[in-house]
Amino acid sequence: MNGMNPVVDEYIGKITKWQAETEKLREILLNCGLDEALKWGKPCYSFQKSNLFVIQGFKEYFALLFFKGSLLNDVNGILRKTGENTEVGRHIRFSGVDEIVEMEPIVKAYIYEAIEAEKAGLKVSRPNRDEMRIPEEFQQKMDEIPLLKTAFEALTPGRRRAYLLYFAQPKQTQTRVSRIEKWLPQIFNGKGLNE
Repeated sequence: MNGMNPVVDEYIGKITKWQAETEKLREILLNCGLDEALKWGKPCYSFQKSNLFVIQGFKEYFALLFFKGSLLNDVNGILRKTGENTEVGRHIRFSGVDEIVEMEPIVKAYIYEAIEAEKAGLKVSRPNRDEMRIPEEFQQKMDEIPLLKTAFEALTPGRRRAYLLYFAQPKQTQTRVSRIEKWLPQIFNGKGLNE
């Protein structure tokens, strides 16, 4: 296997859960000609310096995460969104090494498809985040405080999206207003949620 990184060796040596699964997926990914690094505390695999995959264990399952999974055809219907509001990332879940071995040809096909998408320079089409629905209470607050609107619009699209999703979650107006009031200083300081 080319591209083995000793930092990932050390990581695998320390984990107690999903160790065999990590080793098997690592073998598959490296045999597909990918480079390996440890990023975000997880084994990460790239093609021509573009991050494509991360291996990660969770409590109930183990997963191969595809950074641009929404570009894939998913002919086998095995890709899942990584979160409720995820637009791009997808993952394949596994429950053990036997399942990875059984699915290896399919997994390789998905890996190669992701590599081909990267080679072709395919870009993920994202909805215009500026068109996200702004909760009425937040719009009122921006109308009252013009500097708030300026500060909010100066945030990165991801930070704006996170705030809008967070502000819109509660069903009760009072809770939405409370959330907005709490996070005003963060917005004025150019920070995202929990920064």
